[in-house]
Amino acid sequence: MISDPDNYKIVFSIKHLIFNSNDQLTNLVKSKGIENWGDLIDYIKKLPYGRNQNREDFSLVLKENKGTCSSKHSFLKKIADLNNFENVKLILGIYRMNHLNTSKIGSIISENGLDYIPEAHCYLKLNRRRIEITNSNADIGNLIEDIIDEIEIEPEQVLTFKIDYHKRFLQRWIIENEINLDFEKIWGIREQCIKWLEQ
Repeated sequence: MISDPDNYKIVFSIKHLIFNSNDQLTNLVKSKGIENWGDLIDYIKKLPYGRNQNREDFSLVLKENKGTCSSKHSFLKKIADLNNFENVKLILGIYRMNHLNTSKIGSIISENGLDYIPEAHCYLKLNRRRIEITNSNADIGNLIEDIIDEIEIEPEQVLTFKIDYHKRFLQRWIIENEINLDFEKIWGIREQCIKWLEQ
């Protein structure tokens, strides 16, 4: 509650977005006792980081109790679409991944003579504000200065499109920056980093 210039009181409160769809995915959310959009975001953020067995099945985020940046954020975007929640965008960003903004990877990148590797990362924009829920410690503020590319995608595009887009970006980056390692070597280093993140 604040006072305006005329000393009238203005009250601010949170408006919960309640699920209004009876589709299978939303019903799965409700079966977990999650009643609104804000609680769902909190719930998904607390789930551990880990790859799901089938990238095409968004429900596995809840069924397997884990997810990656792709599966968690695409799951949330899908729920938002099914329930007609407005101004929720799924973003595919490319950022300069290094030990400073992604500390769990340790010195893998620098040991290979690189300052960073361009990494594809998914997050949401809610009313144009970036939201990061990959894990309970996630903070998009740690990446903002290192984001070098952003596009809006649909949940289904986290499958082949995201991977293809990332690979094409890396191939251009290697050529434009005259990197002395080939694409397969760079991709292998990147996979090492992802394995460390899963531990």
